[in-house]
Amino acid sequence: MLSKCANPACSAKFHYFHVGKLFRCETQSGEPHALEFGTDPTVKKSVRRVEFFWLCPECSGNMTLTFQQGTGVIAAPAVMRAIEKPRSASVS
Repeated sequence: MLSKCANPACSAKFHYFHVGKLFRCETQSGEPHALEFGTDPTVKKSVRRVEFFWLCPECSGNMTLTFQQGTGVIAAPAVMRAIEKPRSASVS
């Protein structure tokens, strides 16, 4: 359940989906699934889980979420892309 901004330095509370930025992350665990009817017990699959994270409007303007092996999802500064200016057409 979402309750606050994913940025640990921010205390903004989550209220609405249309405010800020919502992230859907799929993670895998190394632990095998519980056996289910009709599955081959010799095949081991890792558990896949979907988690949701939210950045408030202030943090989503200059941060994003990234995944670090061994740590998990963390808030990090967003990398700004260079914006290309359109070339003006030359008049002949």
